[in-house]
Amino acid sequence: MNAESLSVVLAGGGTAGHISPLLAIAAALRDVRPDVQLLAVGTPSGMETRLVPAAGLELATIDRVPFPRRPSLDLLRLPGRLAGAVKQAGRILDDAQADVLVGVGGYVCTPLYLAARRRRIPVVIHEANTRAGLANKVGARFSHHVGVAFAGTKLRGARHVGMPMRKEVSGLDRAGARQAARELLGLDQDKPALIVTGGSSGAQSINRTIAASVEALAKAGIQTLHITGKGKVVLDGEGKPLAADGYRQVEYVDGMENIYAAADLLVGRAGAATVCETAAVGVPAVFVPLPIGNGEQALNAAGPVAAGGALVIDDESFTPAWVSSEIIPLLSDPARLAKMAASAEALGIRNADQRMAGLVLEAVSK
Repeated sequence: MNAESLSVVLAGGGTAGHISPLLAIAAALRDVRPDVQLLAVGTPSGMETRLVPAAGLELATIDRVPFPRRPSLDLLRLPGRLAGAVKQAGRILDDAQADVLVGVGGYVCTPLYLAARRRRIPVVIHEANTRAGLANKVGARFSHHVGVAFAGTKLRGARHVGMPMRKEVSGLDRAGARQAARELLGLDQDKPALIVTGGSSGAQSINRTIAASVEALAKAGIQTLHITGKGKVVLDGEGKPLAADGYRQVEYVDGMENIYAAADLLVGRAGAATVCETAAVGVPAVFVPLPIGNGEQALNAAGPVAAGGALVIDDESFTPAWVSSEIIPLLSDPARLAKMAASAEALGIRNADQRMAGLVLEAVSK
């Protein structure tokens, strides 16, 4: 490493769950080393092509190399595709004169981990999920600097650092921001507020249950902001967008910090970012884990639920009857909500971005 500069390549992409911590780590590195040279690497088809440049970070891309789970023609093509991607990754590392590689998971990471190992470039890893992804399992085999968002994640040499998140979230004062956030979101200042989100792609099953619960929620004096997901407008019996007293639906909200400040209770999936962010800022939550995949969302939610900061309900059991028997009484009990908020916040970690920046500098110094 040149004493006058530091070159960091950050790899990850495909979903917001990978890109958000990558950007948070990049911002923390800029804070501690204003002279740092940063380059992000993703694939040409991922969300990173939009989100990374929008954050003011340069982006390079390599070919996407998925790992087939079953015997197929793609599996036979894998060695050639991987070798080609490793060559692309190597050229990027060489051109950047990389001092260190930071990987957050996703298809793009494995070729970069392998290319960095060949060049003896130190590798720093962040794993966002309780159940580690394949790329980070590979990378952790030759990294001594592995950070994980959840204490239960099993990766070689893992250190529990938390989830790197945007400063607008990690620095949120919920009580102080509440009034302005409710004004921005069109919510009444004095009524209990339920905010429902299925993530960036929405969640049809959650949407159906909330749509069927609108009347009961309103009757209990609860206002509901329903973030349906893009293209998933909830319709009434006449095929029109559902509208009712105390209920408002939108497809998307820019800035989750406003959601966290305005909500008395959040209902959503148990993606790693949602679980970690609600804990960090102390938002009582009901998690409805995604019913498909490898069960990682239920594992993500386990910590806050055990600590008393959240409830969890499986997708099939999240019905209008459950909303009436569990959510309505909860939103009518400010003392219980306050206890949940305190329990969640006691578990949360707000400075994971700084911890990861520290791991990067530690890796370079060694």
